[in-house]
Amino acid sequence: MFNTLKSFVRGSALVLAGLTAGAAQAQEAAMAPLDPPQDVKVAYVPIMKFATMYVAEHRGLFDKYGLNVDLERVKSGTEAIAFLTQGSVDVGGIAIVTSLWSGWNKGLDIRVIAPGALEPMENSPTKLLVRKTLADEGTVKSVADLNGRRVAVAGGPGSGGEYLLAKALERGDLTIRDIEAMNVANPDMPLSFENGAVDAAIAGSPFADQILAAGNATVLETDLTPGLMTVAFVGSGKLVNDRPEVAERFVLALTEAAALMQGDNYLAPENIEAYMTYTNSTEEALRSGRPVIYDPEMKIPVAGLADIEKTHRENGRTEYTDPLDLSNVIDERFTQSARKALGK
Repeated sequence: MFNTLKSFVRGSALVLAGLTAGAAQAQEAAMAPLDPPQDVKVAYVPIMKFATMYVAEHRGLFDKYGLNVDLERVKSGTEAIAFLTQGSVDVGGIAIVTSLWSGWNKGLDIRVIAPGALEPMENSPTKLLVRKTLADEGTVKSVADLNGRRVAVAGGPGSGGEYLLAKALERGDLTIRDIEAMNVANPDMPLSFENGAVDAAIAGSPFADQILAAGNATVLETDLTPGLMTVAFVGSGKLVNDRPEVAERFVLALTEAAALMQGDNYLAPENIEAYMTYTNSTEEALRSGRPVIYDPEMKIPVAGLADIEKTHRENGRTEYTDPLDLSNVIDERFTQSARKALGK
C-alpha cells in the first residue's frame, strides 16, 4: 500500500509539474513577440496623459513585442476619431467627449482598450477659480453663489472641461443651466480674469498657476474628480476585431511602461526624454508640475466613464436620452490579459 501511495504522489507531482510547465509555456507564448513584426499606427493628442505610450515607444517595449508603432500627432481628439472611424489608424489617444457617446449610440465601431492617465486623488492641478474681487467682497463665498454668473471653460458644450464644470457645480446644487457658460481657450484664461470678462473658470496647469500668481483669482474648489479617466487609448474595430493579438501586445507594453513610471522613477532620465520627445513639455515643467496617476495595473475605471456619460446625457449634450450600454464602449480583454501576463 505504501508503494502504491508513493507512486500516486509521484504521479501527481509529475502531473502538477506538467501543468505548471504547460502554463508557463502558454504564458511565454502569449508574451512572445509577433513574427513578423506588425505595424500599428497611432493618432494622439500630445499631452502628458498619454505618457505611458511615450515611454513604451522610447524604451523599446513595443519593439519587445514585435510592434512597429508609428506615433502621429493630431490637433484634436475629433481628428483622431475621424481617422479611427475610417480605419486609417489603429489606435487613438483621445479625450472622451460627447461626440464619442453619440457615435457609440449609433454603433461606432471603436473601443476603449486602455486608460490614459487618471486625475490625482488630491492636489489636482485643475481647479475652479473665482475672480479675486468677488471673493474679497464676499459676493462669491461658495459654488452656490455662482448662480447666474459667467463661468469659463475650455472646449464648449459636451467637452471634458464642461464635465469638470458640471461636477464642480454639483457641490453647490447647481447645473450648467444655472450659470452662463463661456467657451474660453485655456491660453486666454489669464487675460479673461485680468480684464474681468469672467467671474469664474475651470482652469488647469499651467494656466491656473498663472492666474493665481497674478493675484486675479482664488481657488473656490479643487479635486473635482479624483481618480477620473478623461482620456483613453481607443482601438479601431479593425484592430480589436481582426488583430486582437496586436492590441493585446500594445496594451501589455503600455502596462509595462506604467510600472517604469511609479514613484521617483517618474522622473528617470529615460522617461523625461520620452515625455519631451512626444509633447511640448520642458524638463523644468515636468519636474515642478504635479504628475497625474499612471495606473500600473491599467484598469479601466468603468464607473467613472458611466458618470461622464450620465452627466453629458442629463445635460442634454448627447443625441440620445436612454442610458448607453457600456459593453459597446469598452473592451477589457486586453488590460486583463496584460495583468495576467505580468502576474498582477
